Amino acid sequence: MKIVAAIDSFKGSLSSVQAGNAVKEAALRVNAAAQVFVRPVADGGEGTVEALALESDGEIIEATVKGPLEKAVSARYCILKNSKTAVIEISAAAGLTLVPHERRNPLYTTTYGVGELIKNAIEHGCRHFIIGIGGSATNDGGAGMLSALGFELTDKDGKPICPGAKGLESLKSISAKNVISELCECTFRIACDVTNPLCGQNGCSAVFAPQKGASAEIIPSMDKWLFNYAEIAKGVSDKADADLPGAGAAGGLGFAFSAFTNASLKPGIQIISEETHLEEYIKNADLVVTGEGRLDAQTVMGKTPSGVARLAKKYGKKVIAFSGCVTDDAVICNEHGIDAFFPILRTITTSDDALNTETAYKNLVETACQVFRLIEI
Repeated sequence: MKIVAAIDSFKGSLSSVQAGNAVKEAALRVNAAAQVFVRPVADGGEGTVEALALESDGEIIEATVKGPLEKAVSARYCILKNSKTAVIEISAAAGLTLVPHERRNPLYTTTYGVGELIKNAIEHGCRHFIIGIGGSATNDGGAGMLSALGFELTDKDGKPICPGAKGLESLKSISAKNVISELCECTFRIACDVTNPLCGQNGCSAVFAPQKGASAEIIPSMDKWLFNYAEIAKGVSDKADADLPGAGAAGGLGFAFSAFTNASLKPGIQIISEETHLEEYIKNADLVVTGEGRLDAQTVMGKTPSGVARLAKKYGKKVIAFSGCVTDDAVICNEHGIDAFFPILRTITTSDDALNTETAYKNLVETACQVFRLIEI
């Protein structure tokens, strides 16, 4: 039997490859003749760099850039050697996890470091980019990133606006005359799993800014500043579309990429699948195994397991999923291509124990082993 294991990371415990290897070990215990193909996957968020680096023997680069609070951080990205494509997770430079809880406030957090990572990759010869834009701490519309790339965002006196969403309050002009020359040679594939516009009741300020520390009182103002920013952007780029699905991703980074670079916004799993040739493996499989750390109703909203299941059903393949935990509403996954799913916790335990890598690996192996015995792989 041919099995494809395409499992997203179990955040905090297992990487995509570790989870896949656990399933492979279980399958071979049950049937030593089984063929198991472990395919690293991610949805553009945490684990994307690692997944593609492992798949393509990519080179990991470390760069010191400004973090969301302008303090220097060490950020890692990957260069795929065959195509000189840079794979960047924006959370490495502008992620919410880089900001202490007591300092979380998108009025003051910036995406400047994202632009610095792009510049660093350009200096390494990259002209193609895969950008995962999940997990940001920002709501600056990508203004910080644009500034790092040479765009000039200025106030009524011609002075640079301050970092963060607050800077957009005084924005009067955007100039592209000093943008780094190589940017026009670059292409960007943006791993974007949300369809929110830039502004309005479904925009990034209203929907995502509260999770980043914004107060209810300031959200209408931030939304107004982003609207003004989009209007000014129209004078610089005919691609500036605040209503584009995904424009509101990562606090408006989706808008900045689509308006000011040669970018396409696609579901993360689609981009990763293209890079790893996942569809070819699934097409020839007898069984597809997927999963993630937590399976719930949001899984079907563009996350990795649903993307894997969608590909599998294109070829009529059976799909099972494993997860660290499963919520009651995860039953909707059965309507979206996952034929059956199984939580791997085997005993009452603490969260620290459950997230321990060795424990999680063992739990996944033992659970998968029992499932494979039942379906006679």
